[in-house]
Amino acid sequence: MSLTVVAPIPGTTVAMEDVPDPVFSGKFVGPGVAVDPGQVETITAKAPVDGTVAKIHPHAYVILSPTGRGVLVHLGLDTVQLAGQGFTVHVEEGQEVSSGDDMVTWSPQQITEGGRNPIVPVIVLEAEESDLSLPESGLSVNAGDELLSVK
Repeated sequence: MSLTVVAPIPGTTVAMEDVPDPVFSGKFVGPGVAVDPGQVETITAKAPVDGTVAKIHPHAYVILSPTGRGVLVHLGLDTVQLAGQGFTVHVEEGQEVSSGDDMVTWSPQQITEGGRNPIVPVIVLEAEESDLSLPESGLSVNAGDELLSVK
C-alpha cells in the first residue's frame, strides 16, 4: 500500500543531504526531503498525511498514517532549544487528523532572526530511501502539494 506525503508548508524543496544539520543530512532519523519556507513572517504547518498524532511538540510532530508509516515534520533546526516559545500547537497526541489540517503556527522569520535555520525536514520514519519517490531540489511547492510518495 503506497502513501502520499504532502508538503506541510509552502517553500522550496531541499535534498535531505543538503540540510545543514548532520542528524538530518546523515539520514539518521530517516529518509525524506526538506522544505525551505524562506522569510515568511508567520505560517501554519499542516498535516502531511491522514492519521493519528503520535507525537506533538511545539517544534515537531509525528503522524502515524493508516499504512503504519510515521511521518515526522521538524519545524526548523535547533528549535527544540526554544522550549515552545513562538509556536502555537493546534492538536494533541492521539487526535485523528486529515492531510492539510492545521498542526502548528510558527514564524520562520523569527527563527532566522534568532540565529537558527527555518528549514523543515519531512521524514518517513523506519523507511528505506529506495522505497521513496523524492522530488528534485529547488522545486517550488505549496502546502498540500504532493511532496513525496512511499511504496
